[in-house]
Amino acid sequence: MKPKRSKAPTTLPQDSPSAGNLQRKLDAQTRQLNEALERENATAEVLRIISTSPGELNPVFQAILANATSLCEAKFANLFLCEGDAFRVVAMHNAPAVYAEERLRQPLRQGLDSGLSRCARTKQTVQIPDLLADPAAAPMLAKFAAARTILAAPMLKESDVIGVIIIYRQEVRPFTDKQIELVQNFAKQAVIAIENTRLLNELRESLQQQTATADVLNVISQSAFDVQPVFETIIKNAAQLCQSVLSAVYRSDAELVHLVAHDQFSPESVTAVRAAYPVPITSDNVIAVAVREKRVVHIADVLVSGGYTELQRTSGYRAILVVPIMRGDVAIGAIAVMQLQPRLFPETQVELLKTFASQAVIAIDNVRLFNELRQRTDDLSESLQQQTATADVLKIISRSTFDLKSVLQTLVESAARLCNADAATVTRQKDGRFIRAESYGYSPEFIEHLRALPVEPGRGSAMGRALLEGKTVQIADVLADPDYTLTEAQKLGGYRTMLGVPMLREGLPIGVLTLTRLQVRPFTDREIALVSTFADQAAIAIENVRLFDEIQEKNRQLADASQNKSQFLSSMSHELRTPLNAIIGLTEMLVANTARFGTEKALEPLRRVNAAGTHLLNLINEILDLSKIEAGKLDLNPEPVDLTRLIDEVVGTAGQLAEKNKNRLIVEAHENLGALTTDSMRLKQILLNLLSNAYKFTKEGEVTLRVHNVADGREWVELAVADSGIGMTADQQAKLFQDFTQADSLTARRYGGTGLGLAISRKLARMMGGDVTVASEMGKGSVFTVRLPSGGDS
Repeated sequence: MKPKRSKAPTTLPQDSPSAGNLQRKLDAQTRQLNEALERENATAEVLRIISTSPGELNPVFQAILANATSLCEAKFANLFLCEGDAFRVVAMHNAPAVYAEERLRQPLRQGLDSGLSRCARTKQTVQIPDLLADPAAAPMLAKFAAARTILAAPMLKESDVIGVIIIYRQEVRPFTDKQIELVQNFAKQAVIAIENTRLLNELRESLQQQTATADVLNVISQSAFDVQPVFETIIKNAAQLCQSVLSAVYRSDAELVHLVAHDQFSPESVTAVRAAYPVPITSDNVIAVAVREKRVVHIADVLVSGGYTELQRTSGYRAILVVPIMRGDVAIGAIAVMQLQPRLFPETQVELLKTFASQAVIAIDNVRLFNELRQRTDDLSESLQQQTATADVLKIISRSTFDLKSVLQTLVESAARLCNADAATVTRQKDGRFIRAESYGYSPEFIEHLRALPVEPGRGSAMGRALLEGKTVQIADVLADPDYTLTEAQKLGGYRTMLGVPMLREGLPIGVLTLTRLQVRPFTDREIALVSTFADQAAIAIENVRLFDEIQEKNRQLADASQNKSQFLSSMSHELRTPLNAIIGLTEMLVANTARFGTEKALEPLRRVNAAGTHLLNLINEILDLSKIEAGKLDLNPEPVDLTRLIDEVVGTAGQLAEKNKNRLIVEAHENLGALTTDSMRLKQILLNLLSNAYKFTKEGEVTLRVHNVADGREWVELAVADSGIGMTADQQAKLFQDFTQADSLTARRYGGTGLGLAISRKLARMMGGDVTVASEMGKGSVFTVRLPSGGDS
């Protein structure tokens, strides 16, 4: 909301040198105060929109451009975002229609010697005082927008230009340093808004993916011995999260590829695929290629690049993504999603489909294991024990989500115990290098020896090979392995068989879970699968901690920013109050001693200056109170308060305000109100604020102050201020207590005010353990009620 400018004081008589100096000082200080207040309110407005419009950039951009145009006295403004080697306009304010149409038609390419290109190239703010004197800068601006002077400020994220804000004047008039600094600040706020939106979108996408993964895991847990419900859940979630029109799951038996589940197939498509499948794994069918070659097949347009299947003929899809379902090194099927538009699927969706493929493996393996266990009853007990132990481990992990040391220690101990290993260790990535984090079963001497050895990808150890190849590595006997080089470590540890399982994030190893046995006894497929599950859990735990640390760091940065803002407001309020107090004191002295100073003719202007200064001082005090409340630094001083005496003092102060609009003040108070333990000064501030508002919006009417005790399971004191003024609509009431917000712009222009008084009053009341509420009807007045706990609860 753009603040109202204070009226410039009437010029004092120039026949006195001291009067002239005083006039110039007053003019300069008033002008500086207005400019500072405008900048501060503009910045606060943008920050408010950023905080109240999460994930929405357009309101923020529009507020930035509108404030930049207004405060810098520009004609119009644009905001561009970088897209590769071009800039696309994403927001405009007051741009000429012809220019806007032309600019929206296509992105602005770099390479031209325009103000935008110069700004992007130099990463510095660029001002062109006169475009006609620099025709290479932007010929289209002069042609379509009649622009003469422009200012371009880069939006920098670290050292990269991600956008540019440009404001334009249609006359030759360079922008001042303060205006340049203001636009640069707006550019920084735009970057903050973009980054906040990016993080929020990532968080939303992550939440959706986690929810989908949880759905699949839930179905897996409920359908442990039937894989079909899992497949159906996977393809439905895949279709939704990948914005695809078709999705399907395929199984392979090493010779043929079978379609086992599909979603959103038309009857014609179902008939076509039933006739076509199964297909030989050696065929050119894109699904068969993905399974046979054990790789992701990603085609933006099958009509151009191939990958044409029978399904395409009936559905008309153009883009296809196929992810093989891998069990170890064997492809046992595939998941496919298809899209009508020719395009590549984002990498996040590729990774999501890989996650679904991993879950499909779990589901398939569950069924496979169940069928095997039904045939071999002697293995049933062992499998049940492993599943129970795994569940216990996962519970421990879930209870220690952000205690990475405890999680990893639990994993290595459980992996070793459940897989009959003699020892285990986990290696993870930290600060760009791999370190041995936790271990189980090794002697202190062995651990000390290992920590002196660098952990690097290579074939000299099971750990190094897992890091190098990004897959599980088993060495049946290290003494018989020609590539194994850690002979000294083997002598200290005495192990013979080793298993290294990588912990993967986005296909890249971030650590290794290693198990060893003292005898030559290779780990079984079932044991390897269990360790792989633990490795996946370890990767998830590490990623969770990393994300948590990032969020904590972002929260710390936001808290620091809030603290800096509060400190800035406090400092600025102090700096502004000192000259204001001087102005108020000086004008009061000049008014009170007109004969002494010869100011009889300037009496009325001096009074207006004094009133304006007093108003500004009150506004600054409100802003300071607000910043203290937000920073948690406003302290209350509770003390026993005689309510009857306090009401008399408030009425005595507020009675003079009633005369301005010829209102009548009525006080209705119960006898024997008793005492209230609260901060008397802040309670007076609340009541005077409410009474002042009532007087302002009521003309030749009644304002009533009602005070009474209330008991509804707890003792309360209610102080209500009722008026017969203009009243409010429900929409106006809904935003009444927001910072810097008034009922509407028309009311603000007519009656004035800053929109802070009611917000501060409610915050103060809530700090006292109570609240401020409003009831109003348009044209019939309003009732503001302060409710505070009586006795010592406030």
